[in-house]
Amino acid sequence: MGRRKVSMEVINPNAAGIDIGSRSHYVAVGQSKDDVKEFGVYAEELTALGQWMKSKDITTVAMESTGDYWQNLFTELVKQGFEVVLVNGKFTKHAKGKKTDVKDCRWIQQLHTLGLLSGSFLPDETTEKLRTYCRQRGNWVDQAASTTHKMQKFLKFLNFRLDVVVKDICGLTGLAIIGDICKGNLDPEKLAKHRHYNCRKSEEEIAKALHGNNREDFLFGLKQEYETYLFLQKKIDECDKQMEEFINAELKKFPAKRALKTTEKPHKRINKNAPKIKNLNQVAYQYFEGVDLLAIEGLSHATVVSIMGEIGPEGFKKFESAKHFTSWLRLAPNNKISGGKILSHRIPKGSNRLKIAFRQAANSIGNLKDTHLSNFFRRVAFRKGRTAAVSATARKLAVIIWNMMVKKVPYLPPTEYLFLDQKRKLKMVARLKKNIAKLELKPEDLGFSPTLAPTN
Repeated sequence: MGRRKVSMEVINPNAAGIDIGSRSHYVAVGQSKDDVKEFGVYAEELTALGQWMKSKDITTVAMESTGDYWQNLFTELVKQGFEVVLVNGKFTKHAKGKKTDVKDCRWIQQLHTLGLLSGSFLPDETTEKLRTYCRQRGNWVDQAASTTHKMQKFLKFLNFRLDVVVKDICGLTGLAIIGDICKGNLDPEKLAKHRHYNCRKSEEEIAKALHGNNREDFLFGLKQEYETYLFLQKKIDECDKQMEEFINAELKKFPAKRALKTTEKPHKRINKNAPKIKNLNQVAYQYFEGVDLLAIEGLSHATVVSIMGEIGPEGFKKFESAKHFTSWLRLAPNNKISGGKILSHRIPKGSNRLKIAFRQAANSIGNLKDTHLSNFFRRVAFRKGRTAAVSATARKLAVIIWNMMVKKVPYLPPTEYLFLDQKRKLKMVARLKKNIAKLELKPEDLGFSPTLAPTN
């Protein structure tokens, strides 16, 4: 039998494929060898790349990159008017034969021409700028946490068991004592006088924990880590100030948003590492165009800032449904079906900062009492454990937030589930009445009166 050709519909006739590299980019505008050209990474060469594709009547471009080398080229091509699609590498890695840069770009061009590639999520320019400030702040917070651990290590070497008598060595009491130690004051009684009135331990017990060996090398290391910690806190404050100025500048462009007002949230506890943005409750309400995310129990100020910086108010609209959103976050089960059977339904591997923020919020929700989400958390934790409950609650939280942002639905936790036990008991009583009637027995014979439903 002769070979039979199967034609496929061309979705993007004027498509190009680019394989991004650290030192050069390979561009394919067709499948022949003459349709592939290599360009460098300098600004002039990126401009020449776009002009060469315009001469080939290219209108849409798909690029694949495993690093951050795509950003400058992406910006340049968008500036020149191309429709650019950033593709995940796992969708383009099954090219036939030996892997080369030329084959890769031709394979990307072929897939994009047939419409077989989907683009990755990219935030708008405003969200991208805010994301830069938020991520830089997150890096400083991580370094400050590492410095805290090093200070605690040197305190243990000095036999200053400050970690035993205070909850946080970088709290008001701990930092005051460490600062005085770095100045040369090693008297336990004088150091204990820095005790804050909220500290649970007495001055006498704190003084007992501060009898150390006073080794010079450990004191030197502690002093350097303390100075580093203060430096990092200064950088974090600068990021907070820059974020606040940027958000206020964006809100000034829309006077209608400035007029929005929300209710106060006195029950919200503010963590010491939370962004120090003045009146964040009102600012977030205005930034999200009247959507009150802080009305959700367990959602902290840091989580709201993560949502503002990672996806923004317009990013939610790029997902068709809440299922698409949770799938992008990798919080939905990845059902693998073969032969009509589900082989696996585990959550896919991988994470991003927004998923981490949702999981941290879900973990905090698990510590609350008598709320809609915390009761859901406990029901899942009872059946499958706390780890599964964190993932399930994070997914539920993502669905709630997507509906609030896209459909403008306020957060109104349902209360019907509170009466499920009552309804279940009523059904059991009704079923018991029928069974008693069939047996022709009186309720008194069983020692039970099903006339009244239980109240609890």
